[in-house]
Amino acid sequence: MNVEATIFIVDDDIAMRDSLALLLGLKGFKTQIFANADNLLSAYSPKWFGCMLIDVRMPGISGLDLHAELSKRGSDIPVVIMTGYGDVATARVALKAGAADFLEKPIDDAVLIDVLRSAIDAHATLRQTTPVARATQQLTTREQQVLDLVENGLHVKQIAEQLGISPRTVEVYKSRMTQKLRIRDGD
Repeated sequence: MNVEATIFIVDDDIAMRDSLALLLGLKGFKTQIFANADNLLSAYSPKWFGCMLIDVRMPGISGLDLHAELSKRGSDIPVVIMTGYGDVATARVALKAGAADFLEKPIDDAVLIDVLRSAIDAHATLRQTTPVARATQQLTTREQQVLDLVENGLHVKQIAEQLGISPRTVEVYKSRMTQKLRIRDGD
């Protein structure tokens, strides 16, 4: 386990927060606890490393809305959603939004530890990749194909011929790629 990693627990239930922090502390995890989403957002830093363990139902900003806000802020920290009121629809929304996992309370200790370790490992791997490598993961399959052909030195007309699309469509893909990769023409 990475000793620099922290589990950021967000739950309005003080007993749940404290019991999770105690359990995780005994298992060697460093924790930080927050009573609600606003408290976490006030303290949030993009430099945080580890995993967030967020309850779905909280007064004010819900766990799903907190996850969405973190995504808007460009957070790369994995989020594990937990709830005592789990249903398939909520799990689907959470996972579709990019949650690392979805756990129902009461949470089995062994499952929780396994999920958190996996999320921390994924975060460590993500942080070790270069910014360009991370950005290229955001490309669609077609954008990646265009990028590969550009890297091979092909011009727009050649790319269009090879992919069976119009040169204008290639230009659109190139434009989207430069936005996603945050590069300027000529770089």
